[in-house]
Amino acid sequence: MAHVVVVDGGSSDDTCTQARAAGAEVVAQPRPGYGRACQAGFARARELGADVVAFLDASSAADPNDLQAVLAPLLAGQADFVLGSRTMGHAEPGSLRPLQRAGNLLATSLISVLYGHSYSDLGSMRAITCGCLASLEMREFAHGWPVEMQVQAVRRGLRIREVPIHYRRRRAGRSKVSGHPLGAVRAGLAILRVVLTGARRS
Repeated sequence: MAHVVVVDGGSSDDTCTQARAAGAEVVAQPRPGYGRACQAGFARARELGADVVAFLDASSAADPNDLQAVLAPLLAGQADFVLGSRTMGHAEPGSLRPLQRAGNLLATSLISVLYGHSYSDLGSMRAITCGCLASLEMREFAHGWPVEMQVQAVRRGLRIREVPIHYRRRRAGRSKVSGHPLGAVRAGLAILRVVLTGARRS
């Protein structure tokens, strides 16, 4: 049985009301940090007895219909971790800004050189078995969380797959990362730190 969990990080609009009306469970996470929000959702998924957990942002940029393709390799027992790749799929013009593309290329290139695995993307839509995610012992609380998962998945020898997804321009709100130059710089530095220091983790 599938459960939809929406993690609310202190939204001031009617996100929670709409989520509950659509049948989702809302979990509050008042402390800031992208990684904290993802961990809160994962914790609730484990309480619900989930075997597999999937993540996507609620910005409407990613198409929830692609979750079926992202989950398929896991449900078929062919992978432990599946990344939805925007660069392998169809990214709407303007959905990925030049700075995002450049940072994506730099981070994935460093992962390839340092860890021997070539990712095509650092996208947020992803799925992983709960047991494998717990084994990664995630430590990041902010925007380094997704890349930490990808680095640790390689280091722990997980079976990794990428599938193409659709990606659209953000329809509502303003991104705290791509929509703010300072936010983009901070997120980029966090990602690079995680990539460069991951090899020193036990």
